[in-house]
Amino acid sequence: MIIHGENMNDKDSQDQPQEGIDHIHSTRTRAAFITLAANIFLFCIKLYAGLAISSISVISEAFNSLLDIIASGGIIYSVWIALRAPDEDHPFGHRAAEPITSLLYTIFAGVVCFNMLKESIERVFTPTIHSIHILPFAVLAVTIIIKFAMGKHLQKVGLKYESPALMASSIDAKNDVLCASMAIVGITLSYFGYTWCDGIGGIAVSLMIARGGYLIAKENINYLMGKGAGEELMLKIIRRATKIEGVLGVNALRSHHVGNRFHIEIHIEVDRTLATQRSHDIGKEVQNEIESLREVNKVFVHIDPVEGRK
Repeated sequence: MIIHGENMNDKDSQDQPQEGIDHIHSTRTRAAFITLAANIFLFCIKLYAGLAISSISVISEAFNSLLDIIASGGIIYSVWIALRAPDEDHPFGHRAAEPITSLLYTIFAGVVCFNMLKESIERVFTPTIHSIHILPFAVLAVTIIIKFAMGKHLQKVGLKYESPALMASSIDAKNDVLCASMAIVGITLSYFGYTWCDGIGGIAVSLMIARGGYLIAKENINYLMGKGAGEELMLKIIRRATKIEGVLGVNALRSHHVGNRFHIEIHIEVDRTLATQRSHDIGKEVQNEIESLREVNKVFVHIDPVEGRK
């Protein structure tokens, strides 16, 4: 016997009133729009500064922001898709939209990284910075401040609303702080006569872009490949199931990601002499208990009749 929900609605739709869903949607979308606006601003000032002094470190930073603009647009779209109600074609909801968008980000990151790395290596041998200018330092300092604040905010919202796309953006924002710091070091050394260091700074920024893309891809591939839950969550599920009156044991338990939450398949043992209705009720209690975990979206309970314990 298999016990599952009478409908296939997404957990967010089940557990929260429409006002709550709208609030989540607006909060996540607002965070994405703020990120987009900040990235557009940073792209403009970094591109201007980079071209003004012909610094590959700053130009690499500008293209890093361009990448962030593309990613921000994707996040806005994916957040909107992810919170749509389940439909006939997507009975378990649209949560996979966010991991897919985050993975697409890594493809853009790879393209930007390759092009900037190539240009930076050339600048090591043919430096282009020849005079000191305060502009790039001011621009990169502003970048560090904005990206640090942005990373903290996106992490807070991403954790609260379990948004892979916003968490990916928070990782990227923190990565950008390191990129800007490396660019400052490269420019500073160039002004002290080590002109080839601007190219080194560009290489460092490019590699940091690649690193950020790798970390984001690694996390979101787990979502898309349906990676199972960790030991801690599995033990928590077993404890919740076995505390239900009438459950004699658990003999099988499997899990996999659907979007950023888990689907659980659990086999529980019940006394074979119980009436069918009572076995069904026990299964429903187990389902409801496990689905109350915020990491879990849907639970499928298999009833296995066994010899009762005396």
